[in-house]
Amino acid sequence: MTKIMIPTEMTDGQIESAVDKFRAAMRKHRHKIPSDIAQRVLGIENLGMMMFTLFRERAEEVSNLIICKATVNRSRSPQEAIQATGRRQYTDRVVVDSMPKGEGEEVEVVLFKPDLSGRNSFISEDDLEKEFVLRGLEPADPISVAAVNEADPAFADKNPHGTHWKDAKGNWCCANFSRLDDMRKVGVGHSAYGWSDHWWFAGVRK
Repeated sequence: MTKIMIPTEMTDGQIESAVDKFRAAMRKHRHKIPSDIAQRVLGIENLGMMMFTLFRERAEEVSNLIICKATVNRSRSPQEAIQATGRRQYTDRVVVDSMPKGEGEEVEVVLFKPDLSGRNSFISEDDLEKEFVLRGLEPADPISVAAVNEADPAFADKNPHGTHWKDAKGNWCCANFSRLDDMRKVGVGHSAYGWSDHWWFAGVRK
């Protein structure tokens, strides 16, 4: 597991790439803004800094990540994958048996922790899904997340984490891995209440 760091400052090439993307977007959508209005906006003081702030905020969002790599045994049943973690189980067997199985033997799981200070330290499942999209991720399948915890049982001690998905009826379900006192545990079941601010969330790149 490696925490992503930014070892050097942004390069000139990256700056040019950002400018090129902005230029392309402006040209594509130029018909949406009249010329006289565009000229007035260009006269706004510190306009460049305002645009840079949006870029910086996105950089801050994606830099708070933990990358985990694991080998997944896809031949196991969902229950066998949970069992292999060696954790105390608090699970709904019906939900376990219907967990998304995912694909690929070698996985890279990306964990992030959103800032919930402005949301009463809580996030709903629907809003959590938006956080995945914001980072270019989709929720990791629980089999992959179980494999991460099988490979490193202590990882969730300081980084409690989970993932979520919808069942066939459109209900949110989740799997979470954490430690309570001396007990390492895994929970799998329906999720109707959302998450508090001590959780990390496991995704994979689209």
